[in-house]
Amino acid sequence: MTGAVAPFSAIPRLEELTLLDPVIRAGVTAVQTVPQAVRDALHGVPAGHPLHPVLVQVPVGTWTSAAILDLLPGARRASGFLIATGLAAALPAAAAGLVDWASTHHQQRRVGVVHAASNVIAVGFYSASLLARLRGRRMRGRTLAYLGFGAVSIGGVLGGHLGYRQAAGANHAEEIPHIVPEGWHDVGSINDLVDGMPAQLHLGDVPLVAVRDGATVHVLSGRCAHLSGPLHEGEVTSEDGEACLVCPWHDSVFRLRDGEVVHGPATAPQPSFETRLDDGGRLLVRLPGADG
Repeated sequence: MTGAVAPFSAIPRLEELTLLDPVIRAGVTAVQTVPQAVRDALHGVPAGHPLHPVLVQVPVGTWTSAAILDLLPGARRASGFLIATGLAAALPAAAAGLVDWASTHHQQRRVGVVHAASNVIAVGFYSASLLARLRGRRMRGRTLAYLGFGAVSIGGVLGGHLGYRQAAGANHAEEIPHIVPEGWHDVGSINDLVDGMPAQLHLGDVPLVAVRDGATVHVLSGRCAHLSGPLHEGEVTSEDGEACLVCPWHDSVFRLRDGEVVHGPATAPQPSFETRLDDGGRLLVRLPGADG
């Protein structure tokens, strides 16, 4: 059993592979030149969840199907069609993954570089396989395709590490509705808040961020839904006449009045709280729809 899991135990070591950092810096700089609207679309902001995991289903699915069909003598022509379809779908999937990768932590980026390299190698093998098939060299085409399948499988393992162990792309505020008690909760005095300045408050162990606008106070969950950035250290800005809060880590922009995502990389909305003041100027908050 120990020998079976040993290869996978080496994957976390990639997180500290600092020799990849020059490549990472160049890649991040390149992604930052892409227009914000394009990045938002590739992140999956309009869909409300990351786009990359959806797009990768096509190349992975078609290449897996091709690997099976290559075992059947009468289906090899169909294998070539599936490989070509996967190659066409690989570009948008890679573009979405690239913009997501550029807005992650250093450890995630290092794993992501190797993940991307594995997939680039896979694309190279599959491209060579398709060319060989078109030239009538079917055995060579099948061999190259299986090498590509091995490379994309390694990429898939690394993608799983990114998504499930390193929580890249996960909603880091999902637990808020489940751990905040129902009803109204006193989180402090409005007099302690400065107009237009984000302030950290706490509801028990749950961090909040509050922004005062005169007698109105907007309150959101204090940790960014993208990768748990401290929103109280962010900047208040305006988008289309709406007050917004910018995460200090990866520049996600949330609308203050309801926590909706204005710009990614975040795709999940920031949990927003209803607010009211009691007669003594104490700020009370509750989750929308909570009783009490």
